[in-house]
Amino acid sequence: MRVVVIGSGIVGAGAAYYLTGRGATVTVVDGAYPGEATQAGAGIVCPWVDHPEDDDWYQLTREGARHYPGLVEELGEDIGYAKVGALLVAEDPADLEPVRALLRRRYPDAPEMGEITDVDTPSELFPPLSDTLSALLVPGAARVDGCAVRDALLGAAVARGAEVRTAAATLTPDGQVRLHPVPGSMDGEPGTRAEPGFRTEAGAAGSAGGASWRQAAPLSPGMPPPAPTGTRTFTGEGVPLEADAVIVAAGAWTGEVCRPLGVELPVFPRRGQILHATLEGVDTAWWPMVLPNVGPYLLGFPDARVVIGATVEDVGFAPRVTMGGLQEVIEAGLRIAPGLFGATVSEVRVGLRPVYAPGPALIGPLTHRVVVATGLSAYGLTAGPFTGRIAAALALGEQPPLDITPYAPVIG
Repeated sequence: MRVVVIGSGIVGAGAAYYLTGRGATVTVVDGAYPGEATQAGAGIVCPWVDHPEDDDWYQLTREGARHYPGLVEELGEDIGYAKVGALLVAEDPADLEPVRALLRRRYPDAPEMGEITDVDTPSELFPPLSDTLSALLVPGAARVDGCAVRDALLGAAVARGAEVRTAAATLTPDGQVRLHPVPGSMDGEPGTRAEPGFRTEAGAAGSAGGASWRQAAPLSPGMPPPAPTGTRTFTGEGVPLEADAVIVAAGAWTGEVCRPLGVELPVFPRRGQILHATLEGVDTAWWPMVLPNVGPYLLGFPDARVVIGATVEDVGFAPRVTMGGLQEVIEAGLRIAPGLFGATVSEVRVGLRPVYAPGPALIGPLTHRVVVATGLSAYGLTAGPFTGRIAAALALGEQPPLDITPYAPVIG
């Protein structure tokens, strides 16, 4: 069976991995859009603290988290996955009680979160933190490296025969795929990548939905979103690419790709700006992640690196680092971790999270030929590989590993 996967982020890479494992002939189309979200998402895998009133969102992210240990074993390589735990911090210990109650309620069905404990001095575990904070420790929380996960999944798919091409993909009304050249592709033609180890500056995390523990609403009052600038125009019909099935996992650009099918999918971008800082000579590799109820998260990584982010901005297709965004991240980060004052700013990244307006995510068939999988918002690195597995099963006509009814597109 020939399957085209439009989108080379973590969902598309996951789909390609599972499709090739089932013997399908796979072509992954990398659209090279600026601001693709996977490339450097913070990598928080801690679903139990979020979506207290949204069981559909929670179920998808919980199963995505459960999926990781087996995937790590299958891939057999370092994807930055480590159970470092999460510190849920607050100035007032009373503010921790709602999330404590949520975790206590969810524990029987998710014992993988580990035994929740109080931490009176969280700075003993994450030294830059303020001494005024109280915390709960969730030991089962893990972090991943989004680039490493995506590259490992694509690498395994390529090793099984998948092809990764750099091009912009469009659909015809009957779901056929056409490829168009993008700037930088070889000789003006859709390019082919033999190896998937390419990276672009993008990615961010944050949160979405309801009264979740992590910050959900845009942090800064913003102007109305500008007119969309993420669309592309093409001359000519493009180069046809034969397929028996198509998976559209094009992130915030999914609506644009699917529009020729006669459907309007309310998928929009939510910008996140994220800062990477270095603490020279400090071993940060096993610091727990820090999740305040409001404001920025912090994660330690190897190489003395700490990630702080992210903004949550509804500004349309504008993958730009801004002065205001940086100020927001730095000021909020230093409020809870003043020990980072002397850290070196090593990198700033920006990405566009795909958000599906009506619901938690968008996963399901659009036509007999086309499957869509997007809208994971800030939870792409938590649920991305598992969502790719769902999309692969749907494209192959198999039973998916999760009931997709809550996520299926509604075609009026």
